[in-house]
Amino acid sequence: MKKHFYKIIFLLPAIFCVIFSFGQVKKLNDPSIVAHQKRMVFESWGDFRPYPKYTLGIQTNFAYATVWGWLSPSKNQDYKNGADIRPLKPTGLEVQRLVELEFQRAEAEKIKLQVDSLHTRNVQDLAHWTSATVEADPLWLLYYKKMLKPLNLFSENPQNYFEWQLKDDKTYQNMLANGGIAHLKKELDLLKDKYKNSRTLDMPRGKRFLMYHETLIGWRKFNQQIRAFDQKNTLFLDYKKLLSKSKIDIEPYWEPNDVTIVHEVMIAYKNKF
Repeated sequence: MKKHFYKIIFLLPAIFCVIFSFGQVKKLNDPSIVAHQKRMVFESWGDFRPYPKYTLGIQTNFAYATVWGWLSPSKNQDYKNGADIRPLKPTGLEVQRLVELEFQRAEAEKIKLQVDSLHTRNVQDLAHWTSATVEADPLWLLYYKKMLKPLNLFSENPQNYFEWQLKDDKTYQNMLANGGIAHLKKELDLLKDKYKNSRTLDMPRGKRFLMYHETLIGWRKFNQQIRAFDQKNTLFLDYKKLLSKSKIDIEPYWEPNDVTIVHEVMIAYKNKF
């Protein structure tokens, strides 16, 4: 037991050393990497480290020879001896890409504004076209709803004088007999159908209000026709009633001829001459 305890005590410092060594971060400061970073950004093109070293005219820096010298790949030598390809120089590829991105962003903003305008216009057009928003239209609420309310409340299939808004049942029966009710029923069906279409069909807002206006004019003419039929039938029934109360036997009118007149005169004066 003691042996295990001593082993643990001796191993603890080693464990702490390993943990401490792994926990430290060593800062790497390689001049070649720093020079490469400068070439890759915007500072300057050059400073190709490592530098060559010569002894008696002989290249003795193996690192230079393998990176930039005669032992290096051809692409490294082309890179060193080539043109300035810094991506962040004023005319670099990265700068061009960023400028192009800015142009694309500005163009995207313009397109977004146009799309938003089109969307807003489409929503407005939809609100003007669809029948789902007719109840909220200000002109309908302020005028046509009130003016067309009597037509909307008028019965679709009137069956008596009260529903037809006539004077009495005799007038209704007389109009039913002479075809006046049938004529009014056709006019009423046309008005009801036009009113229903103006409220349920999808159409431009202007056309919808033209239909409202045409329906209102037709409703006024329809009321005038009802009043005219009512007055005419009332007068007819009144005249018929007067004639039935004042029947007079009229003797037939007979106009005598000349022979009859002479005969009557001779009879009247035969004893005087």
